[in-house]
Amino acid sequence: PSRVRGKSLWCGRWSVARAVGVWRISLHATTPGAKVAELHLLDHTSVDTNADTSADTRTPVDVAVGVLIDGQGRFLLTSRPSGKVYAGYWEFPGGKFEPGETLEQALRRELQEELGITIGAVQPWNEELVSYPHARVRLHFCKVFEWQGEFEMREAQNMAWQELPVQVHPVLPGTVPVLQWFASEQGFKSATHQGHDPSHGDQAHD
Repeated sequence: PSRVRGKSLWCGRWSVARAVGVWRISLHATTPGAKVAELHLLDHTSVDTNADTSADTRTPVDVAVGVLIDGQGRFLLTSRPSGKVYAGYWEFPGGKFEPGETLEQALRRELQEELGITIGAVQPWNEELVSYPHARVRLHFCKVFEWQGEFEMREAQNMAWQELPVQVHPVLPGTVPVLQWFASEQGFKSATHQGHDPSHGDQAHD
């Protein structure tokens, strides 16, 4: 498995966790063209570098995440707003499913609540599993190419249209696999973001 080194943290509306050390990541196909990145956190200050993520049998909490792509091929990142834990770190917008919601319904609601837009067609892309000490989270990343309405930062966050290499920083390590998926699609061989050394595989320093 690949590893992400350095100060690493992943946070979102559904959970917050911090890790200083090594993230353990494995990529494997679940459906044609799809990948799952598994991240295992030991606790809020460290990570288990030897843990087998497949041994975590807890039922994952499902989270819908939007990868909005504009007509120029840029993707949207939003920052954690001031006053919240890990303010200023950049991620893709989204949030957890409400009871009874489908992936598309959850994503539509979350992006309306966070960004004030109404999205068009939803294209499920890849997934990411994150094992926290208290919960296991399955992130469903979906590409979205069409939307209506003006962007409103309803949580006082910032937004930035980006392309590889990403210029905003710091980037949450949970976002790093998505940048790597973009790089793979585009044949991009250089660093995907600040602190990423492509010669060390999927490592990243944030």
